[in-house]
Amino acid sequence: MALLSVNDLNVYYGSIHAIKGISFEVNENEIVTLIGANGAGKSTSLNTIAGLLKPRSGNVTFNNVSITGLKANRIVSHGLALCPEGRRIFQQLTVRENLEMGGFTRPNAETESSLEDVFKRFPRLRERHRQIAGTLSGGEQQMLAMGRALMSKPKLLMLDEPSMGLAPILVDQIFDIIRELHASGTTILLVEQNAQMALSIADRAYVLETGRISKSGSANDLMHDDDVRKAYLG
Repeated sequence: MALLSVNDLNVYYGSIHAIKGISFEVNENEIVTLIGANGAGKSTSLNTIAGLLKPRSGNVTFNNVSITGLKANRIVSHGLALCPEGRRIFQQLTVRENLEMGGFTRPNAETESSLEDVFKRFPRLRERHRQIAGTLSGGEQQMLAMGRALMSKPKLLMLDEPSMGLAPILVDQIFDIIRELHASGTTILLVEQNAQMALSIADRAYVLETGRISKSGSANDLMHDDDVRKAYLG
């Protein structure tokens, strides 16, 4: 059964039709990836699902409940979290304070146990929990952004360009963490410019082109699709 269903979604920026009637699903315990060129609508799709943008029409259902048009904080409360493009951490707050902000929808009594879970997954954040977040390295900031999203105990984690701007060795580390999250039971919707890496860990994939889904299928099938290889895999 689909954990997330997006049906005939249309999103505009003023008069610009950015998302043109897309429909897709993410089943429980899957990794699903959206791939496509810059400007294809990948981040717009995630931001709309997360409640940061309002669709002109269409419907988003999560865990059998329509979340279309809900405010972002209410969507987080339903169990869906976004780790945004560019990390968007609170630069002037400490690592711990950033993480605590991520758990704002959870009961206060759960904060310490949630922090401990994040610190076990990201030991570097434990070492730097008093450090001002803006002074962290790029890889550490990405870990912090992911840890902050995990503080809400999401059923589905949306990751938007987690490898952006990172050195290759750090990209490998981030994707290892994504695999571990999936193995521990977290469903993941991944947007990633590095299509090769995204398809290598995903169960299924959708290709977005200028706001429309042009192809879909198993990640393995799309990895060997001639059109996909020419356009996105080099």
